[in-house]
This record gives sequence, C-alpha cells and structure tokens, in this order.
Amino acid sequence: MNRPARWIWIVALVAGIGAALVLAFVLSLSTAGGGFYERHFVWLFWVNAAVAALLVLVIGVAAVRLVLRLKRGKFGSRLLIKLAGIFALVGVLPGLVIYAVSYQFVSRSIDAWFDVKVAGALDAGLALGKTTLDALQADVAGKARLAAERLGDSRQPSPLVLERLREQTGVREIALLNHSGQILATAGVAPGSSPPERPPTTLLRQARSLGVASQIEGLDDEALSASDGAGGAPRLRALALLPDASIRLSPGDDRFLMVVQPLPRKLAVDALAVQAAHGEYQQRALARDSLSRMYIGTLTLALILAVFGAVLLAILLGNQLARPLLLLADGMRQVAAGDLKPKPVFASGDELGGLTRSFADMTAQLADAREQVQRGVDQLEGARTRLQTILDTLTAGVIVFDREGCIDTVNPGATRILGLSVAAWRGRHLGELPELEGFARSVEQRYEQLADRSELGGDHWQDAFELARPEGVTLTLLVRGAPLPGEQRLMVFDDITEVVSAQRSQAWAEVARRLAHEIKNPLTPIQLSAERLQHRLESKLEGSDQALLLRSVATIVAQVDAMQRLVNEFRDYARLPAAQMKPLDLNALANEVLALYGQAHDRGQLVVRLTEPLPRILGDATQIRQVIHNLVQNALDAVSERADGRVEIGTARSLGDNGELRAVRLFVQDNGPGFPDKVLKRAFEPYVTTKAKGTGLGLAVVKKIADEHHARLRAVNMHLDDAPESPVTGARVSLSFSLLAPAPNPETDGGPATASGDATQVL
Repeated sequence: MNRPARWIWIVALVAGIGAALVLAFVLSLSTAGGGFYERHFVWLFWVNAAVAALLVLVIGVAAVRLVLRLKRGKFGSRLLIKLAGIFALVGVLPGLVIYAVSYQFVSRSIDAWFDVKVAGALDAGLALGKTTLDALQADVAGKARLAAERLGDSRQPSPLVLERLREQTGVREIALLNHSGQILATAGVAPGSSPPERPPTTLLRQARSLGVASQIEGLDDEALSASDGAGGAPRLRALALLPDASIRLSPGDDRFLMVVQPLPRKLAVDALAVQAAHGEYQQRALARDSLSRMYIGTLTLALILAVFGAVLLAILLGNQLARPLLLLADGMRQVAAGDLKPKPVFASGDELGGLTRSFADMTAQLADAREQVQRGVDQLEGARTRLQTILDTLTAGVIVFDREGCIDTVNPGATRILGLSVAAWRGRHLGELPELEGFARSVEQRYEQLADRSELGGDHWQDAFELARPEGVTLTLLVRGAPLPGEQRLMVFDDITEVVSAQRSQAWAEVARRLAHEIKNPLTPIQLSAERLQHRLESKLEGSDQALLLRSVATIVAQVDAMQRLVNEFRDYARLPAAQMKPLDLNALANEVLALYGQAHDRGQLVVRLTEPLPRILGDATQIRQVIHNLVQNALDAVSERADGRVEIGTARSLGDNGELRAVRLFVQDNGPGFPDKVLKRAFEPYVTTKAKGTGLGLAVVKKIADEHHARLRAVNMHLDDAPESPVTGARVSLSFSLLAPAPNPETDGGPATASGDATQVL
C-alpha cells in the first residue's frame, strides 16, 4: 500500500472512532436529564462547531486538490471526481435517512417529556376565553346599533326615551354623545355615581367610519385588584352613529349613542388566569428547545463524521478502481488521435486487467488494418488522380449523374462545349439550367428507353442533338450515355457542329462540281441551236409565227444564261482556292468594296462605321472582299422592299477581360425582317435562302472563307430592347478575326499592305 492510501485509511479510521465516541457520549448522558445540557450548552456548542469546522476543512482540502488536478488538465481528473461523488453519494444517502429518522425520534422523545394534553387544554382554554369575550363584545355592539336605530326614529331624545331604550336593550348604562364625544344625556347611572367616561378618540373614529365600534376595558391585573368602582371594573363599551339627521343641531354635527355593559368579574379573572398559565408554560418549554437543539447538533456532528469517512473511502476506492480505467481511457484517447502504438497493460488478474490486455491486442490489430487500408487508399487515390487527369484532358464533355439524377461530376470539356458553368450546379438536376431544359428532357427519355430495352441486352445509347445557344449559335452534339454501378449515369458528348458543317460543305462541293460538269457541256449547244433556228427560220416566217419564234429563242437564250450563271456559282463554290495569308488592313478592304455601293450610300441606305485605327489581320484580300460584298449585298436585298431600309457596316476591336486586344470584328446589320427560325439554324449551309431567285450559296461561301481564316462567324436576329421575346428589328452577321498580323515596321515593310490593286478581280 502506497503512502496516500495509508494516510487515507488512517484519517478514515480516526473519523470513525470519533463518530463512535460522540454517539456513546450522547447515549450515556441521555438518561441524566436536561440539566447538564442547560448548564454547559455554550461550550458544548462551540466544541461541536470546532470539530465540524475541522472536518469541513479536511474535506475542503481534498476537494481543492481534485479541482487543481482538474485545472492542470491532468488526465483522469474528471473520472476521479465522478467516482468520488458516486461513492460519497452512496455513503451520504443512507446517512441522511438515518439522520432524518433520528431527528424525528429525538424531537418526539423530547416532546413526550412534556404533558401534551395540558398544553392542548391551555391552548383550548385560551381560545375559549377569547371566543367568549369576542361574543360578548359583538353582542354589546349589536345592542348599541339597535338602540341607535330606534333612537333615530324618535324626534325628542329625552332622558325618558334613553331610559326606555336601556330597558329594552338590557344594558347597564346608555348615553347620548356629540361629535367630539361629550356626553349630552345619560340613562341608567346610579344616583351618586359619576357619569360615564368619555370614549377614546380612536373609538369615535371607528364608530364614525364603520357606524358602530366596541372595545373591552379594564381587563388587566391592576384593574381586577382595584376596588369595584366603575372606573376599575372590567366593562364592555360600544358606540353607534345615529342614522337620523333630524336630531342633529347643525349640518356635520354627528351624534353617537354609547352603551356600557359590565363584564362578569369571574369571567375576566378566569381569562387572565388562563393567559398567565399559558405564558408560563411557554417559558418552561424553552428548555426543551435548547435540549432538542443540542441532541440534533450532536447527530449532525455524527453525520458529518460519517460523510467525511465516506468521502475518504470514496477517494481511496475510486483511485483503485480508476487506475485501470484511466489507463484504458488514455489508450482510447491516443487511438482516437490516430496513435496506434503498442499500449501498456494493467498488471492484475481481474476483469479490468483483462480489458486492458484485450484493448492492447485490438490496438495492434487496428494498426495492421490501418496500414492495409492506407495502402488501398493510396492505390485508389492514384487511380482517381489518373482518372481525373484523363477527364480533364478529354476534349469531349463528361457528366456523371448520381442515383437521384443530380449532377455529380463534370469535366472541363463539358463546360467548354456547353459554354456554361455546369460544375457550379453540382447536386442539382441538369434540367434546372434554363438553357439545357429541353436537352435534359431528351437525355432523360433516352435513359428511360435504355432501361426499357435493358432486358434485351442494351447497355448504352447514342444520339445526336441540336442545342440552341442564346447567342444564336446552334450546336450539334453527339451524345453517348450508359448506366454506372450504384444507379449512377454517365453521359459523354462531343461538339460535332464543325464536323457536320464540313461534311455538308464537302457534300455540296461535290454536288456543285458534278452539276457544273454535267450541266455546263450541253448549255452551249442548246444556245447555239436556238440561235441557228432563229437565223434560218426568221426570214421564212411572218406575223405571229415570226413573233413566236423570236420569243421562244429569247426565252431559251435567257434560261441558258441563267443556267450558265448558276453553274459558274457552283463551280466557284466547289473550286474556292486556298487562302493566301498576308497582313491586311480590314478598313481599307471595306472602303474598296463600299466604293461600288456609292448610290446606296448617297441615299442614306448604307451607313459606314469603321473604327480607326485597327490592327492588321492575316488573310486573303480577294476572299475577304468577296465576304464583304456578299454580306452587304444580302443586307441590301433584305431591306430593298422597305422605304426606311438601312444597312450598317462597321469594324471594332474585341477586348478581353483584362483589356487586352483579342480580335478584330467586322459586322453588317440591317433593319429588315431578319432570319426565319428554320433558316437561322442553317443559314451558312448551301442552298439555304429566303430569296425567290437566290441560289443560297452567298452565306455558304462566307462560311467557307471564314473557316479558311479561322474566323468566328455569327448570324443573329436583333430584337427590340434586346429582349428575345420582343419583335425582331433586323439581322446581324459578324466575323471575328483572331489571327492578327504583327505591327508593321516602316523601315522594312514600306508601309501597311492593303492589296488595293486586286479590287477589280473580285468586284
């Protein structure tokens, strides 16, 4: 046993012996009566207080040590305090029960030393006397009120009337008083006797406020020991306010009727005797209270000693029980912090020692399992990193949906293709994006169809969708979908807009080449044959026949010329030469082309807004002139039927977010009817036109030239107040050239290149 344990056992033993001695002392003196306690009450009280203070001090020191241990953060302090509290509670509760029983026993035993019946009889007698006096006082007050009511009916309050009232009420004396209590008339006063005394002022105030008031006078030892005179005998006095105002001498002059009735002397003597006996009995009971307090104080001291011993034993037993628990709790804390090193074992053969050994074995197994899990996590993280790298580098868009159909994973390719920050919508449905609502419904239908035919062996689906963007661009997406484990869904899509456009352009180029080859050859013989027929037959025919011949030949020649022009346009579209990239001034090229539209410019139908200066671009001058010409001509054709038709052509700089020059933009806009929706989606495809006599190759050629120059081509309808649901106010076509030429060096380049000498070749 260590030193603290021995010290605790010693103190507990001393406390137990002290409690036993105190109880033996109390029992030995319990039969000696209360005199000893009464004589030595003061010093016994202070001895008990000193012993209790000493015990409280020891317990306080132990509590302070536990609190300081807790504040220093020493591990296990809370557990020690809890165990000490539990064991102390186990010791204190029985002690409190015994204390309560002993308290009741001592109290009842001391009460039994006194005659309870006598105390009850005295109390009952005192209550009876008080009740009798109250009844007599109430009776005299009632008689005074009755006499006042009868006197109020009489108009002449003479002594005869007062005597009659005295006889009717059966009182000893009756008197009429004014508002200050002065006696005006009396009845029933014995001859030679002094008149009744004036009532006290307090009694007058009570009678004035309540209507009637009464009191008992002369009920004390001095009055009873005096002579039987009127002034010394006990009596009952009552005052009643007269209700009838007719007997008042003046307004506000109240009158009172006073009734005096003697109190039986025997009743007064008995009442004073009962009161004196009751007071003496109470004084004698004070010794009983001091004796009871002494016994209770001794019991309290014994309880404190018992609690002290219980607390010390609680600390000792709690320490012995807490040591393996603290060892186990410290090991758990280390494991919770991630420390899986070998843990110490408590050397004992009981269940707690076995628990620490089992915990040490479990910790070793957890360490091995964590190493295996860490290796698996490292492998999984490596695989995930590789997969994420692959997804980030994919040009195709990838979106993974969770089991609720919400967006879970998005790669940068999806954001780039859709032009939307889809990653910001993780945890939400794809259809919640207003721009992708229809696309999301179509995709959901494909997944439902795949689920319906999954029993037939279908494990994925593939389809092409057209997605309209707000800026007027229509994307063609090739989408592939498949289910994933865990009820997830995978969607992979590519932007095949350029591929589809290129395929269509290539197909149309092949069609144009074959049509030009097949149609061009017979056109010249047809025209020559028609002209030869006219030459041979014109002179032989007359009148209507000759006119019919001329009209027919003119029709054949005109249609052959139209077919020839169509064939030439198809040939030009199919055989568009490769662009020869050179530094060009876009404003200079625009001015060269616009010189051909001087008449439209003079009428105010064509407005030019060129930004100066513009950086040079890399391009083919011939092809860009053709682009400007086609766009301006299409715009003028769109407003030809409007009196207020207006076409605007301009150039501008396109700046990035940081203010850096990003591209040079050319735009042509008009206030015509705009593009129909079905035409806007395929405006740059061959043979798509809104003109009655057009071939639909103008914008197709512009698209092909834009692709050659890596320029971004856009066609949109303009709306009133820029609201998509508002009416269309015109159309706008723009090209953004991102291939910019380096700034010219006047010393080596000899000035900016404009290629103005080639203007006549295109126009």
